[in-house]
Amino acid sequence: MLRAMGDERSVIVIGNFDGVHLGHQALFAEARRLADEHGGRVVAVTFDQHPIAVLRPDETPPMLMHAEGREAMLKRCGVDDVRWLSPTPELLGLEPRQFIERMVAEHRPIGFVEGRNFRFGHKRRGGPEQLIACGKQFDYETRIVEVQTVTLRDKTQAPLSSTLVRWLVGHGRMADAAVCLGRPWRLVGDVVTGEKRGRTIGVPTANLDTADQMLPADGVYAGLVERDSQTYTAAISVGIKPTFGKQRRLAEVHLLCFDGDLYGRPLAVQMCRWLRDQHAFAGVEALKQQLNHDMATVRQLHAAGLLDCAKLVIA
Repeated sequence: MLRAMGDERSVIVIGNFDGVHLGHQALFAEARRLADEHGGRVVAVTFDQHPIAVLRPDETPPMLMHAEGREAMLKRCGVDDVRWLSPTPELLGLEPRQFIERMVAEHRPIGFVEGRNFRFGHKRRGGPEQLIACGKQFDYETRIVEVQTVTLRDKTQAPLSSTLVRWLVGHGRMADAAVCLGRPWRLVGDVVTGEKRGRTIGVPTANLDTADQMLPADGVYAGLVERDSQTYTAAISVGIKPTFGKQRRLAEVHLLCFDGDLYGRPLAVQMCRWLRDQHAFAGVEALKQQLNHDMATVRQLHAAGLLDCAKLVIA
């Protein structure tokens, strides 16, 4: 039996949700349907850092997005409330039933919605079967959503996961990442002071401090930046500045047709398409020629509508 209509109720979805890809979005769509059937709220229960960071720190995966971006995207997907958990040894040591009891005590759910491959509890011993079985005792409904499959632009089919999106981003396959996310992947960071070398060659760049967000593969990309209600095309360089012998990887963003100060402000860059590899040039003049060619390519892609979000997903 479901709880009476007067009780405070929620539909819970638990996971890391890094990237909030289309597979995650399918979970929240189903949770929204269940919540609307019973006048409930959708609650996303997620972690402020990946549990692997506690269990096996050397294997911690790079993050696709910062916590702030994750929360904003979850709410865009119909989530009413985001509850953050810290993956402490005590929490990760709970047996599956103990974990469910904690969720029930804290949230009084009318339902859980999870994917077919959902695992939880100590050593990942729990799964959909335990979630369903406990629902009979604790008076909640469980809906299991099948793993979503995506067709990449080379016609390869693969199950959707954050691991897949990380691999695509890490190999510079931005258009395929957009297919998985339903939108371009965004690189977010604060603009920090760099060497200001770009200004001396007529191509000023904003250096991004992306904190713990992963960088894509080294190379030059075409993207879009929204700033003060305006959208600017951008050429983005990721790598070690091989022409100048630098070793620290960083992201530099050049906004086309922009004249202003970006220092000390956050910048979100939609990484739309990979253009070319990074490589060392014979000198500054050769580099300038290539940068001018890169900017011309970005303009052409934008003029042709090839940086458009919808076209990235369906092209």
